[in-house]
Amino acid sequence: MFYHAYNSYLENAYPHDELRPLACDGQDTWGSFSLTLIDALDTLLILGNHTEFQRVATLLQDMVDFDTDVNASVFETNIRVVGGLLSAHLLSKRAGMEVEEGWPCSGPLLRIAEDAARKLLPAFQTPTGMPYGTVNLLRGVNPSETPVTCTAGVGTFILEFSTLTLRALWRTRSDIGLVGNHIDVMTSKWVAQDAGIGAGVDSYFEYLVKGAIMLQDEELLAMFHEFDKSIKNYTKFDDCLIGDISSATKTFYNYYSVWRQFGGLPEFYSIPRGYTVDKREGYSLRPELIESAMYLYKATGDPTFMQLGRDAVESIDKISRVNCGFATVKDVRDHKLDNRMESFFLAETIKYLYLLFDPENFLHNSGTEFVLGGLQGDCIFSTGGYVFNTEAHPLDPAVLHCCSRYQSKRRELQDILISLSEPLRPATDQSEETPGAGGSRESIALKPGERRKARVLSCPTTCCHGSSLL
Repeated sequence: MFYHAYNSYLENAYPHDELRPLACDGQDTWGSFSLTLIDALDTLLILGNHTEFQRVATLLQDMVDFDTDVNASVFETNIRVVGGLLSAHLLSKRAGMEVEEGWPCSGPLLRIAEDAARKLLPAFQTPTGMPYGTVNLLRGVNPSETPVTCTAGVGTFILEFSTLTLRALWRTRSDIGLVGNHIDVMTSKWVAQDAGIGAGVDSYFEYLVKGAIMLQDEELLAMFHEFDKSIKNYTKFDDCLIGDISSATKTFYNYYSVWRQFGGLPEFYSIPRGYTVDKREGYSLRPELIESAMYLYKATGDPTFMQLGRDAVESIDKISRVNCGFATVKDVRDHKLDNRMESFFLAETIKYLYLLFDPENFLHNSGTEFVLGGLQGDCIFSTGGYVFNTEAHPLDPAVLHCCSRYQSKRRELQDILISLSEPLRPATDQSEETPGAGGSRESIALKPGERRKARVLSCPTTCCHGSSLL
């Protein structure tokens, strides 16, 4: 399935962003980046194709240029382009590519990812720190750009950008502890006040948990638990995530029954009516239910979750396969097709299906294998515990901790050298927080006057001196 879609893209759509499988041509959708090529790159390695990974990774170094007069989605560029390049960079040594001294703290794909991320930064220049939804890669934010964006478009940056906008979003929650679906990034006012866990907001909650693991930040986890309580109290959902396997299984079965009814999941489904919602009857080959099956099968070993994977393979192959790839299902009731194959089909849907059926894949590694690297060659990577961004690009927390450790040392040395060349200044009380410098930020995990302490949120992380066991 992967190679039918991938080869169809290369033969009919490249260098455009996406394949149009019914017309057998291509179109630019998210910024003219050859997006499908970037999004599918780490999937190639997960499938074991080192040769094609090396070819594409080398090709991208020569062809990708973000100095273009193109309006790009900040959210989609981050999760697909920045996330895809970061993941490919981290996997390049495993793919047999020559890496720079100091890898993975440096490298050509990392520099391209940083370039893409920098192009998005003008979007964050708002009074709230929350980003516009769209930015021109050459000129910055268009003066006529709408300040309204979805919650996910604000809260889905922590894995790639760290904590840029999560605190601003946290402060906008309602009196009953919920966030809406669309917000004005200039005023922090909610434009769409409906609260839920679906499209437009879902990856915000996802990134609170994953960011807590990646950054070992108990405050982000506390934010998630506060939202979780409010969601259960006020939105009539009694199913939650983060280790609650019984509730997650119950939710899964509800969605699985809809899948079996239609051979795919419609964008919206009315439980009281037992049917699809008007103009939301399509299935764009999204991965979320398959992703859930992979995690739940790994957690329980219950073959029901693998059966969903089998049903997904059979139904997608039967309903969506055309001569030039796989087509979005326009209407799950009659299986009419639409002329689009989004890049996430190769980045996420196929990847999660493959990982569901491949328990020996290196991404499931429990610490039996490792790779050495870092600026001094003393860091251990690729031992397992990968954190997937919301586009299914695996990131290794050990790399973040290793490389940031050396950056911190360099900053300390730089500060010492600068201080030696400056006149002596009166000592300041470091325990006092400076207003306006981030010290006055609201904390829900720490009591007034309490210092943040290093705390492990799951298994111990010994990324720089041993295995990463997240």
